[in-house]
Amino acid sequence: MFDKILIANRGEIALRVLRACKELGIATVAVHSTADADAMHVRLADESVCIGPPPAKDSYLNVPALLTACEITGADAVHPGYGFLSENARFAEILGEHDVHFIGPRPEHIHLMGDKIEAKRTAVRLGIPVVPGSDGGITSDEDAIRIAREIGFPILVKAAAGGGGRGMKVAQSEEQLSSALTAARTEAKAAFGDDAVYLEKYLTTPRHIEIQVLGDGKGNAIHLGERDCSLQRRHQKVWEESPSPALNAGARDAIGETVAKAMRELRYLGVGTVEFLFEDGRFYFIEMNTRIQVEHPVTEMITDIDLVLEQIRVASGGELPLTQQDVRFHGHAIECRVNAENPVSFRASPGKIVHYHPPGGLGVRVDSAVYQGYTMPPYYDSLLGKLIVHGKTRGECLMRLRRALDEFVVDGIETTLPLFRALVRDEDVIDGNYHIHWLEQFLAGGGMDQ
Repeated sequence: MFDKILIANRGEIALRVLRACKELGIATVAVHSTADADAMHVRLADESVCIGPPPAKDSYLNVPALLTACEITGADAVHPGYGFLSENARFAEILGEHDVHFIGPRPEHIHLMGDKIEAKRTAVRLGIPVVPGSDGGITSDEDAIRIAREIGFPILVKAAAGGGGRGMKVAQSEEQLSSALTAARTEAKAAFGDDAVYLEKYLTTPRHIEIQVLGDGKGNAIHLGERDCSLQRRHQKVWEESPSPALNAGARDAIGETVAKAMRELRYLGVGTVEFLFEDGRFYFIEMNTRIQVEHPVTEMITDIDLVLEQIRVASGGELPLTQQDVRFHGHAIECRVNAENPVSFRASPGKIVHYHPPGGLGVRVDSAVYQGYTMPPYYDSLLGKLIVHGKTRGECLMRLRRALDEFVVDGIETTLPLFRALVRDEDVIDGNYHIHWLEQFLAGGGMDQ
């Protein structure tokens, strides 16, 4: 097991990793920008190191500063959390070159799944169903038109190095395809430094279903069920739940075993999430995230398995202590991502939290690093915290979520709490009758005004 872990992140995920380390008896190092000097994870860590000014490129993305922090504290491992450098294969390689363990997959798997075109090819090879689309990158508008005609419109243009909805454009017809290609390439170049794009069939009303996996890098891998992440805005997840209201046990077991089998063949190390679109009873692979997910607590609530703890354990060389038969699902869990944003315009709302009262009670969990008097900085993601609720049934879970949302108090800044209070009382959401475009239609139709 590791002696000391440096947590190369901030906010709620840094605090989440720190808690797992403490339970394992591992010393912790918090790194922080000058803007995060008063952050909760900095206060609770055994040691802390300032790694630069507020901009992420000068601090949390500053690899030399992180390496220096490892050296001066004697940290023998780095946990990257999510975002920032968590899916940067070169960062994982550099750590290895300096005899520091990266708590995550091997660099080759990060690189493989980070290239969306290669990830899709790998999925096909491993027997995972994929969305119909181009076999590789698009080199010309003529090729794009030919392939689009074969697939059929509407078409989705996607950045090969993309993520988070950036570099994605929809073309409803041939006339729109050229401009969609140009726009996607421009956005991809600006966001990722790579303008390669590819094509996929655009599904009209799919659900977003993802499968949580855990492997030890030695050929052992299991799945921990699915999460339904279909309530999204601009391809950003807002509400996640498990089990999905759209799946039955047979479909869940089939796709779960398909994914677990593929991870065994890859000899995948650590946690990961394989994401699908699901429409008309069929799954279509879209990507794999080679890191811990924001929504991992949903899975933890229905399995009683600490994903971050297991991630650390297998990264240190331990074998997977669980078999698929050991995984037992119970009840229903829902997570709401509460952001420091206006609930209608989603404009960021940094500033000082004057009053803060998180909900509690049976089956209620809040993963957050904020506190009364804390100032949300304007430099980073606006996630304020995650409200995760568990119940014996989906109905009980929704009932408990309504109560918890009404109990949640954050004053001084705007938050998306009013959005969730509206969603949890909407008939479509109550019935589980939604898809990846539903939330934007709800907002466009004045759902928040009702």
